[in-house]
Amino acid sequence: MPRGGRSLDPVHQPRILRTLRESGHVHRTVKAEVRENLLAKLRAGETRFPGIVGFDDSVLPHLERALLAGHDLVLLGERGQGKTRLIRTVTGLLDEWTPVVEGCEINDHPYAPACTRCQTLARELGDELPVAWKHRDERYGEKLATPDTSVGDLIGDVDPIKIAEGRTLGDPETVHYGLVPRTNRGVFSVNELPDLAERIQVSLLNVLEERDIQVRGYNLRLPLDILLIASANPEDYTNRGRIITPLKDRFGAEIRTHYPLTVEDELTLIRQESMPDIGADIPEHLVEVIARFTRLVRESTAVDARSGVSARFSIAAAETAAASAVRRAALAGEEQAVTRVVDLSCVVHSLRGKVEFEVSEEGRETEILAHLLRRATAETFRSRLGGMDLSPVTDKFAEGNQVESGELVSAGELLHRIGPVTGLAKVMSRLGMGAGEESPGHAAAALEFALEGLYLMRRLSKEDLDGVTVYRT
Repeated sequence: MPRGGRSLDPVHQPRILRTLRESGHVHRTVKAEVRENLLAKLRAGETRFPGIVGFDDSVLPHLERALLAGHDLVLLGERGQGKTRLIRTVTGLLDEWTPVVEGCEINDHPYAPACTRCQTLARELGDELPVAWKHRDERYGEKLATPDTSVGDLIGDVDPIKIAEGRTLGDPETVHYGLVPRTNRGVFSVNELPDLAERIQVSLLNVLEERDIQVRGYNLRLPLDILLIASANPEDYTNRGRIITPLKDRFGAEIRTHYPLTVEDELTLIRQESMPDIGADIPEHLVEVIARFTRLVRESTAVDARSGVSARFSIAAAETAAASAVRRAALAGEEQAVTRVVDLSCVVHSLRGKVEFEVSEEGRETEILAHLLRRATAETFRSRLGGMDLSPVTDKFAEGNQVESGELVSAGELLHRIGPVTGLAKVMSRLGMGAGEESPGHAAAALEFALEGLYLMRRLSKEDLDGVTVYRT
């Protein structure tokens, strides 16, 4: 059996202490386990943190150094930067299966039982001590710090039911363990650490340094084997914020996270995280509009930079636009739902509440977001169709014609109103629509984007009235 007890099938693993010893299993601490498995993945060139986008050259090297050093650590970053997602991927560096004393509340290793119950069992049963196996997904604990979090929630408290059963108050077995000891021999995460009351932060001091816990003055030394990872907003994680200095000192590493640095990373994140089963296709150029829109919102001086603009903003924007296309398809009787430019306007109203604006901009939130969305559309148009001959499109308006679109105008109806356009296939190709995407929905999406871009380049005019968009010369 591999070192550390890893196996795809725990059914055939040793079930008592004697056979576990005979198997050659080696007991390692959690941090040693993470370090060795991380080194193995580094040497093999394997992915260490699956699903994490945009951190390869910035955050992940610092995280890997901290894990190799055996440090407890804090991830500092504004909301929606993927801190919790990153923390959860660390469990992938644990052994797939690990042995525990059967029935133990705090996952004691059979070689080194720590709680009173398991120590008593070990003395009574010896090599017949029963062994169970725990998957790495079960070795992760997480607590979102809130002002009402208590010491009992994190560390533990006296269990009145056990007292009522006749045990004495000084009996260690009357303790009901909290989340931290119940994640013994695993990874524990405290999200938004500064939101814990200071007296609750104090309860974590022993966990981080002495690796034990104290419960209501009990003479109880419970050595914990745990990797503690916290997350926090940088503004709060200062001496002037809501974090006590001794607790800061006990973390071995502070790692700054960030939002995606490039449009390409933003695109990857949206495609990876948005719901795949909404039922509408979002063409690549519209995903790029949403990515650029998100970046412009983050960079805007009208938005509170300390609050940040979460990655969930762009994900929700893509899902909202797709849902608009699904709604149109259902009402108009379309067989295929394809997202168009007209579907992006609803994003402004739906997601306004996800952005914190400066006080001076109160009342202008919708106006600001709509302006930034137009900028993002114009940038994408220049990126995708800039320099391309779109005269076949503008020629449709040569004699004072106009084209009406809208959120309930079907793709077939829009194409009928515009009429045949020479070179449409080339436009679709420049917009990233490859083979198999020659449907009326994709053609309408390409043409409507071209119309919107020409309007933003001041080559056409546009009027919006009650959900109807009219393009004309």
